[in-house]
Amino acid sequence: MEPVNVAVIYYSATGTVHALAQAAAEGAEKAGAHVRLRKVAETAPPEAISARPEWAQHLRDTADVAEAALDDLDWADAVVFGTPTRFGNPAGPLRAFIDTTGPLWFQGRLADKVYSAFTASNTAHGGQESTILALGNTFYHWGGIIVPPGYTDPVQFQSGNPYGASHVTGDGPPSDVSLEAARYQARRVADVAALLKAGRAA
Repeated sequence: MEPVNVAVIYYSATGTVHALAQAAAEGAEKAGAHVRLRKVAETAPPEAISARPEWAQHLRDTADVAEAALDDLDWADAVVFGTPTRFGNPAGPLRAFIDTTGPLWFQGRLADKVYSAFTASNTAHGGQESTILALGNTFYHWGGIIVPPGYTDPVQFQSGNPYGASHVTGDGPPSDVSLEAARYQARRVADVAALLKAGRAA
């Protein structure tokens, strides 16, 4: 089967979602996909960033990660988005990037791709499900094909979130279960995208 292109596009302030994004990229690569790992541009003012040392440190640590561009969406057969929750919604920097996609959407170039999402929140009920579902609203408008992990792998019965990989940052760094859930989700996305690509070719 011909390899598919998977873009993992994320926003992370202090590194949790970045770790999940790296795991997702690993999972897609393991499925044989060509992968682009891309962060969205930081939009917070410098004074907000400098008020949290771990935020400033993460920016320095990920300076070599390329920033997402519309070309990454155009190139991809499948896109996996990652974001922390912000009051039950995707973080502003990711929304700001999504808000630039109008020209691609107008040309129909975002339709018929596979989409999925993962997240992290500070508490167990911090809006993980609503954040992923909110991203789903965008995928509907794009005419995308949403592929959730569901309960289709044993790790999902440990992670407990059928909507997408997630982590509670109040419990510390992402656990092995959270990381494996992200890997599995991206593998599933890549596998479904490959089947769709093969079906279209046939």
